[in-house]
Amino acid sequence: MTSTLADLPLLSAALGLLAGLALGLFHFATLRRVTDLYLSGTAPARALAFQLARFALLIGALVLLAIAGAAPLLGGALGILLGRAIVLRRTREAQ
Repeated sequence: MTSTLADLPLLSAALGLLAGLALGLFHFATLRRVTDLYLSGTAPARALAFQLARFALLIGALVLLAIAGAAPLLGGALGILLGRAIVLRRTREAQ
């Protein structure tokens, strides 16, 4: 008997959650670096390129999760939000 990820919605949602969490942690942790580059004014082209790369990675991952199905996409979106919350909490504690 073979099963696909679509047959196991909880597993696919959990895998999407883990992927989204990793993506969210990376995406929001690198936001500080992009902001520093913009504010320094020394490398605006580099800052723009880095920002576009961040968004391309985020969009690409969300498209792949959407192709995998609704459960992985919802899990991934939740993971991104969790990653954001973790990064914000760490940033507030550091200040």
